[in-house]
This record gives sequence, C-alpha cells and structure tokens, in this order.
Amino acid sequence: MNTRWKPSVTVAAIIERGGRYLLVEEHTPEGLRLNNPAGHLDPGESPGQAVAREALEETAHTFTPTALVGVYLSRFQRPSTAEDITYLRFAFCGELGAFDASRPLDTGIVRTLWMHPDEVRASVQRHRSPLVLRCIEDHLAGRRYPLELVSTDASVLAGR
Repeated sequence: MNTRWKPSVTVAAIIERGGRYLLVEEHTPEGLRLNNPAGHLDPGESPGQAVAREALEETAHTFTPTALVGVYLSRFQRPSTAEDITYLRFAFCGELGAFDASRPLDTGIVRTLWMHPDEVRASVQRHRSPLVLRCIEDHLAGRRYPLELVSTDASVLAGR
C-alpha cells in the first residue's frame, strides 16, 4: 500500500481591476461556491503556464502572470465523503487581456463576478476555500514576488 502523501498542486489568478477582484461562481460537491480563477497544475506545464490556461478556461480572458502573490498549503475535508485533501496553491497576479465572448466557460463555471474586497469578505460562507480571501488580502497588502522564484526544469516541459 502506498502511503506517500501527495498534495494536489493548484494555481490561482488574483485579478484586480479598478479596486474589484475577478471571481468565478462554480458548482462544487458542496454547492455553488465563489473562487479565484483557479485549477490544477497539469502534466507538462509550468505553474505560470497553468495559471494562464486556467484563467482563460474559467473567465474567457487571457491572463499573463507578472508576479507571484504567495504559495499556500491548506487542508480540506469534504463533508459529503470525508475525503481529506491537501492543496499546495501558487497564486499569481498579472495582466488581464482580451475577452473572447465566443469562448464557453469551463465545465462547472456558472459566471464571473467583479467584487469589491468588502463584498468578498462579506461572502466568506460561499467561498470554495479560505484561500480565496487570503490571496486577495495578500494582494491588497502588496505581496509581490518575482516570477523567477518558481522555476520549472526543462524535463517537465519536455512532455508537451
């Protein structure tokens, strides 16, 4: 039996425009929840490539990461199944690009919303995880780290 601990690696786009943050409303096993545009790191991609892909899939906007906001480790226990999941999240801020109105949003995404930080704080009961607000608060606090802090060896990208 393999008992090695394997956290799920995820990426998140922390996107601010005019004092509001772009969130997605999505279906989850716990019901309709709010999240940063986010998802899992796929084989053969760097965290920066993953966050650009996830932002596009979930918001229909291109996204270019410009800085790392933070790296987060969190644990989630799914109430419906008692599944115990640990997430390692890389959160990036960056430049929001063009919107493709013809592009469908990823499966499970109901809509995108622009929310003021106070609205995000007031809706914590609807957040997919505590990291939704934590990443926004870190962004508001000015946390920005160089993209070079996260390096991806060429051996990872070779499978693409």
